[in-house]
Amino acid sequence: MGLAISTLWSSLLGRSKELKICILGLDNAGKTTLCYQMSMGQAVATAPTVGSNTEQFTFKNLSFILWDVGGQASLRASWTSYLAGLGEGKGGVVFVFDSTDRERISVALQELHRVAGDEQVQTAPLLIFANKQDVQGCLNPAEISDALNLTALRLRDWHIQGCSALTGKGVTEGLDWLAARLAG
Repeated sequence: MGLAISTLWSSLLGRSKELKICILGLDNAGKTTLCYQMSMGQAVATAPTVGSNTEQFTFKNLSFILWDVGGQASLRASWTSYLAGLGEGKGGVVFVFDSTDRERISVALQELHRVAGDEQVQTAPLLIFANKQDVQGCLNPAEISDALNLTALRLRDWHIQGCSALTGKGVTEGLDWLAARLAG
């Protein structure tokens, strides 16, 4: 009874269910910095994530739970366990790519396509943040799209957004896209 009243009250107030966002990417891509930029609107000093961090925030009247998952090679096999429950409008995947890391493009491509191909997230929107766009000489989003073979994801709802997790530039635009996909 209490849950039914709480659900009704939330509906009347325009609040929605909590949406799970899984933030993935190789180590040093800027996932944790992006997580704090999304949830607090600012960059904070971070250390490499071992395991995962969670943050909650509201954006455009949607309540999000962010799961920031470590990207070291030894942790990537565990990513699939974080993807559960993201389909059917319950959440989305954010893949953060370090736009300055030309040496590991093939690793990022392999990991991104492994995640995108996971049955648990076939219907979940996929937002690729091309991070570190504030660094001179970085790859631009179009170059990253080509390098990561994003056109092969044509059956997926995906978007690539250039950003800087440090300055916040481009983060809101990416969240706008994600929120529009999950609001319905």
